[in-house]
Amino acid sequence: MLGEELRRLITWSERHRRLLARVIIAFSLSAVVDAVCATLMWAYESGLKGSSIHGFGDALFFSTAQIVTVSSSFKNPVTHAGQVVDVALECWAVFVVTAVAGSFASFFMSGDHTSS
Repeated sequence: MLGEELRRLITWSERHRRLLARVIIAFSLSAVVDAVCATLMWAYESGLKGSSIHGFGDALFFSTAQIVTVSSSFKNPVTHAGQVVDVALECWAVFVVTAVAGSFASFFMSGDHTSS
């Protein structure tokens, strides 16, 4: 049994390639969304009274934190446009987390079915 499980560790099949492709696509699209939303947040929120965003670095941190944690330590955006971007980031984060989780579930379930 141990030998069989160890062989599975070094086996690279179609399901591995499919999982890797899905994770790379999710990461790549998230990086694009992050950059676009950081630029928008910087344009909408930078320098405004009550805003926590004072430069592009702050905007990038905000958008990345929203994607990674669906939250951040920053105050809520002060402009309506910034709030729309914030909600879009949160929706993207929920979508990506569930899509990647589903990809991993599919990966492990397909492995269980093929080994029976």
